[in-house]
Amino acid sequence: MIARICFLSIAAFALADAEPRIFYSKSFPGSKPPYMEVNLDAQGKAEYREAPNEDNPIVFQLTDEETKTVFGLAHKLDRFKRPLESGLKVANMGMKSFRWEDGSNPPAEVKFNYTQDENGRLLLDWFERVAESELHFFALDRSIKYDRLGVHKALIDLNITWDRKRLVAVDQFLPMLDRIAKNESFLHMARERAAQLATEFRGKKTAE
Repeated sequence: MIARICFLSIAAFALADAEPRIFYSKSFPGSKPPYMEVNLDAQGKAEYREAPNEDNPIVFQLTDEETKTVFGLAHKLDRFKRPLESGLKVANMGMKSFRWEDGSNPPAEVKFNYTQDENGRLLLDWFERVAESELHFFALDRSIKYDRLGVHKALIDLNITWDRKRLVAVDQFLPMLDRIAKNESFLHMARERAAQLATEFRGKKTAE
């Protein structure tokens, strides 16, 4: 019986390891940030780092719809088994990498500076939206902790990106927005904007 339990446990870990994952990174010295990477699994759990060896990444959850979109684009790109680099002489736009991992085969990885592949550009835009969202997360969290007068400016910037439909994984913002809306130590206009954004973010989740 013990041997069977051990076997089942090992099998469960093997299945977990075999769950598809997508890795994206961008290295572009001089940009903000100069490096970023995202690890995303098939359940929508994502990790965002701004250094390859960062021990404390931001962990957040994509919606089912967002996750399906990303993985759908990866499948359209043959899970990164074919080149994406355009070969054109263009300016340096940062070296990007996509990698597919599923535990059963060697990882498939593709690197490029610029691509003309429509699905490649769409997937790249998705991860750029992730980076934008996490920069807003950093800015809002920092302002709450160290610059309460700057909270409203951080919320305005967040609102603009939301209106442009560039935010992803909006649930990650809700604890901060609720905290601002309920705390009278923040400016009244910041509290109002935070409450409005929280309502809209929750409305998006309900609509999905």
